[in-house]
Amino acid sequence: MTAITDKDLYPEKNRVPPATQTIDLPGDYGTGDLVLRRGGKLRDVVVAYESWGDLNDNHDNVILILTGLSASAHACSSEADPTPGWWEYMIGSGKAIDTDRFHVICVNALGGCFGTTGPSSINPETNKPYGLDFPEVTIEDIAKAAHHALVEMGIEHLHAVIGASMGGMTALAYALQYPEEVCHLVSISAAARALPFTIAMRSLQREIVRNDPKWQGGYYDTNQEPKQGMLMARKLGLMSYRAADEWHQRFDRARIATDKKSDEPFGVEFEIESYLDYNAHKFSELFDANSYLYLSRAMDLFDAADHGGTVNAGLSKILALKTLVIGVPTDILFPVEQQRDIAEGLRKSGRHVEYKELDSIYGHDSFLIDKDRFVPVIREFLDNTECQAP
Repeated sequence: MTAITDKDLYPEKNRVPPATQTIDLPGDYGTGDLVLRRGGKLRDVVVAYESWGDLNDNHDNVILILTGLSASAHACSSEADPTPGWWEYMIGSGKAIDTDRFHVICVNALGGCFGTTGPSSINPETNKPYGLDFPEVTIEDIAKAAHHALVEMGIEHLHAVIGASMGGMTALAYALQYPEEVCHLVSISAAARALPFTIAMRSLQREIVRNDPKWQGGYYDTNQEPKQGMLMARKLGLMSYRAADEWHQRFDRARIATDKKSDEPFGVEFEIESYLDYNAHKFSELFDANSYLYLSRAMDLFDAADHGGTVNAGLSKILALKTLVIGVPTDILFPVEQQRDIAEGLRKSGRHVEYKELDSIYGHDSFLIDKDRFVPVIREFLDNTECQAP
């Protein structure tokens, strides 16, 4: 178990948070290969993670946090890295996910670009970045890599698995594949399978990236990345992450200051344009284009029906004692109908399910922003969970 640095993996960019650690995976069946669901293999896989709170003697107080597409393992600040994490308001001493009670581990996704092995990592067979030689990954593979990492840490039982968005899909996949090891489950703005609208949205984003001449068929130089494609794809994504009412209340038709306008034809005129431009540029500087494509595709491929013939039959394999499912009515990317389907499918199999719809204005990104609505629900759920490792 070693600390990693940006010099080790990304010589041109500082992408890996300073408190992030990695753990080497042993591979399947005593080999050095991690065998993937769609036939590929990966050798010398590392998984990046951060952790907070103490592991108890029974090793039964672990909460696993699984990330969305664009998040690193830095979900919360620590002494090693005091910068705020992406879920800072939720995790910590005395907070809803209480690190005085739980040992919390956040794992970065397989295929990502924040320390876990992904397409920008070095291929041990060529000593060059994988690019499109990286095998196709699925949500199940992401869950499998996280599971194997925890086993290497000596953790074979989880008090809870928690995930939102892609992380929520991965949490479902984890509970489907390792049902005896998950005591409680929290699924936030997730899906048991991708809808045509979300597949179409992500397909268009991938096409935009691939049509950037600098993409170079997936084998681009780190100094010549397809940033323009990433900018456009991220702007489209931002439009689906938030809700129209928030845009209206936050920006209305406000113009940018005159001194900020450029002479470029059809340049930025409105504050909403400036917001999209700023956030898309920030993202394109941090995230690898191929990781974006691979993880996006993994979400399209996920379908709980693959684990039983129908979605409900697949969900019936989840054995969690309690499950919390949270949806947001303003979410157009993972609509509440999908959250209801998850809750109803688990109930039909006799599971104890709590379903909450939170009336937040922030759309799909509500779980990142709306502290006042999300904290009480998650705190109450975890306060009423008990679990002991077998």
